[in-house]
Amino acid sequence: PPRSTLFPYTTLFRSDWGAGTTDREEYAMNPKQSRTENGVIDRRSFLAVTGVAALATVAGPRARAATALPGAEETTMKVQTGNGEWTYDVVSGWGQLPAGTAFGGTHGAITTDQNGNVYVSTQSETGILVYSPDGVFKTSIAKEYPEVHSIFHAQEGADEYLYTTVQKGTPRENWLFVKMKTDGTVVQKITAPPQAGFKAPNEWRITAAVTGPDGSIFIANGYGDSRIFRFDKNGEYRASYGGKGTTDGLFNCSHGLAVDTRYDQPLLLVCDRENRRLCHFDFDGKYVGTVTQHMRRPCQVSFHGDDAVVSELEGRVTILDRDNVPVAFLGDNPQKTQWANYQVPPADVAPGLFSAAHGCYIDQQANIYVSDWNRTGRVTKLVRTRT
Repeated sequence: PPRSTLFPYTTLFRSDWGAGTTDREEYAMNPKQSRTENGVIDRRSFLAVTGVAALATVAGPRARAATALPGAEETTMKVQTGNGEWTYDVVSGWGQLPAGTAFGGTHGAITTDQNGNVYVSTQSETGILVYSPDGVFKTSIAKEYPEVHSIFHAQEGADEYLYTTVQKGTPRENWLFVKMKTDGTVVQKITAPPQAGFKAPNEWRITAAVTGPDGSIFIANGYGDSRIFRFDKNGEYRASYGGKGTTDGLFNCSHGLAVDTRYDQPLLLVCDRENRRLCHFDFDGKYVGTVTQHMRRPCQVSFHGDDAVVSELEGRVTILDRDNVPVAFLGDNPQKTQWANYQVPPADVAPGLFSAAHGCYIDQQANIYVSDWNRTGRVTKLVRTRT
């Protein structure tokens, strides 16, 4: 099929991109990696092209019982990031919590429901936080699953569901897929299938889940052997594909999944994080092509029309157009010591920057939400600048 109508691909930047920092997100999976200066595009040239403004993001102190979500205390300074039509204002003080409520770490995801309510997963007993569209805290759900790593919102007839992957749950339930209603009511669970041939419990370490056009459920074993598993809508195992490697059709941490409907044929988009690329597969498991390469460790993808928002663990969010060409960069952090740094205090991250962009979501109004991978929690809301 013509490139313009199905799956255009591009190479993002140059092929000698550096290996990055030690990834403390999964100690056992990723060895220490060295960082080199020649792995970064000349920043002055890059900023001149993208026109990134002097920015700020709300960055808070270490986790505490407080009224403001860490990374979101109020500021009187106007804060912007991005370039061109993708220039954004940072929403000051977004995501306040009731006094006495601690936020907890952020190693998860963000989504919204049909009413615009915002769901933010945490790495603590706070569970999944639910906010109204204007950022007022409403409730918290799924407290029995304190480490939800991914959230995918699905509309099924008149009902809404959240497809989640759980790293830490009840004492007897860890590393499982949970489908729940938007009030947290659990309707389905999937654990490691016997057909996978796993020999030890820690081989099933899932990171993402989505539903396909026919209702099938696709689950990425990103922190395990990187295979993609397909189940039918009832949770029965059907197939697996992919696995560890660097060649086409294989992954080195299949960290994120998304359903890409920008082309004639819906496709499964995989964030192949440690291979620094995005890849397309059809829903039968056939490798279609590599979308873009040499990214800064892509974690999750969210779509708005023909554009894709990609969170990158090495301190940046990238906007790709329909041809998967980068058109904007948000919160690009020049402090490489903060890239993929789980321990960095949010207050140490300069205004307008991300340290370890992990969760990302763009809503119908093109507002963007980003959660940094951070031990005390850091979440930012961006609103498109009015011209």
